[in-house]
Amino acid sequence: TSPPCPRMPGTPELSRASSILAFDFGLRRIGVAVGQTITGSASPLGTVANRESGIDRNAIAALIGEWQPDVLVVGMPAHADGSASDLQEPVEAFIGELRGFGLPVETVDERYTSVEAERVLREARAAGSRGRIGKEDIDSAAAVFIAERWLASE
Repeated sequence: TSPPCPRMPGTPELSRASSILAFDFGLRRIGVAVGQTITGSASPLGTVANRESGIDRNAIAALIGEWQPDVLVVGMPAHADGSASDLQEPVEAFIGELRGFGLPVETVDERYTSVEAERVLREARAAGSRGRIGKEDIDSAAAVFIAERWLASE
């Protein structure tokens, strides 16, 4: 038998490729993005409704069914000094709901993701590469930053 082919340094292990769904929790909308470990990149998927009656579980179930993620990642809000934000309790309740889908749920620090997302979208609009920017666009772009933070830490 021939020896196994050595893996080139710096190349990803293809058998370990996996995907994640990342969430930017908001009291009205939850931004969603999909990320891949193989590329370390993420793409916006839009938003899921979050109303007084609760999150749109059917929409989240559909996204999980479509993308088959290995991990769900939630941005954990905090103040600039690192102390817990007012959204921490609702985010923890959301994480509890996500655990009901039977997938691992991890968190990343989401400080400044919405600010960064809005800045990037405004730059794209100023450059003429995109039109009007809605709150949904910002929420979904913030989820991309959350996904990319998690991917970079892996």
